[in-house]
Amino acid sequence: MAIVVNKLLPEFESIATSGVKVTNTSHHGTTIVLFFYPKDNTPGCTTEAMQFRDRNKDFVKAGATVFGVSRDNMTSHNDFKLKLELPFELIADTEEKMCHMFGVVKNKIMYGKKVKGIERSTFLIGPDGILVEEWRGLKVPGHVDEVLKAVKALNKAVKDKEKLAA
Repeated sequence: MAIVVNKLLPEFESIATSGVKVTNTSHHGTTIVLFFYPKDNTPGCTTEAMQFRDRNKDFVKAGATVFGVSRDNMTSHNDFKLKLELPFELIADTEEKMCHMFGVVKNKIMYGKKVKGIERSTFLIGPDGILVEEWRGLKVPGHVDEVLKAVKALNKAVKDKEKLAA
């Protein structure tokens, strides 16, 4: 089942570094940022992970938990996380279940050959488990700031809604 903006996430279950279990309901009550990237230890992915790392305290302060997702295995993720001192967990989607669910598997041309790759994409999931916003085929420069701005706007809207309900 594919994901749709403004709809609940379908059921899924994955394991992240540090043995963290991530499901469609495991983090209800928390805003989630999922960033999908092609491969550990490649230039663009390293830059993106470092930018999320450098702004992680701002995401936490804004009430969000960040997860990186790629098809790399747990050993690769653990090494990548340690090497870059990433404060967030990385989900090993070796069977591409999440990648297909979020629609980030794309045909690409690499060195003149068609290959199946991951389109760099980020998804913002609200505390209620609803997909709020998606960024697909994005460029790394400035992206993390854009996501942080969306997180802050979402959490302000959630708090305003709670005040009205009280």
